[in-house]
Amino acid sequence: MISSLTELRNSLEKSKGERNLLQDQVASLTEELEETQCTRRFTIRARSILQVVAQATQKEIEIHVETLVSLALQTVFREDAYSFCVDFELRRGKTEADLFFERNGHKVHPLSSSGLGSVDIAAFALQVCLWCLMSRKSAPIFILDEPFKHLKGEKANQLAIQMLHELSQKLGLQIIIVSDERAVREDIIAGADRVFLVKKVNGIAKVEILK
Repeated sequence: MISSLTELRNSLEKSKGERNLLQDQVASLTEELEETQCTRRFTIRARSILQVVAQATQKEIEIHVETLVSLALQTVFREDAYSFCVDFELRRGKTEADLFFERNGHKVHPLSSSGLGSVDIAAFALQVCLWCLMSRKSAPIFILDEPFKHLKGEKANQLAIQMLHELSQKLGLQIIIVSDERAVREDIIAGADRVFLVKKVNGIAKVEILK
């Protein structure tokens, strides 16, 4: 009889210990659940804030880029210029930018529906925009290889070189244009501060200062 009571007491104490352990585990899991729910609420709020900030940043970049590239196009092409448009779209969970030219309310794809001279000007203006937007800028040096080779007309080429010169002065940029000897144009030479002619003589490069 005494042995049975002892076994029952031991079994009861064991059950109490297991109950207390389970209660501690439940309390710990309940606390973790509350922390997880709290973290989730903060994460949802933070994501909402980030989305608002991202949209505002995208809009600011959109306005900045559209304005500068459109200004470059208008500087060179005047009344025949396209406006430059940027549309941000969410695809596959990532934000992508679609680039368009616009004229008279109609959007066109730059490469398939416009003159390549406009693409040359827009491409250069985009390089300058991206450089200006960089938080840690590289050296203010642009090396351009035949940058406006698709531009047609002496006037357009003169305006493009004038644009380069003004950007160089206003932004403190050093712009180096590389051109094949056979394609060197007088407008480039006239608009440049310094001109160097590089020739190979017996396999050795010789540099002549033209200006």
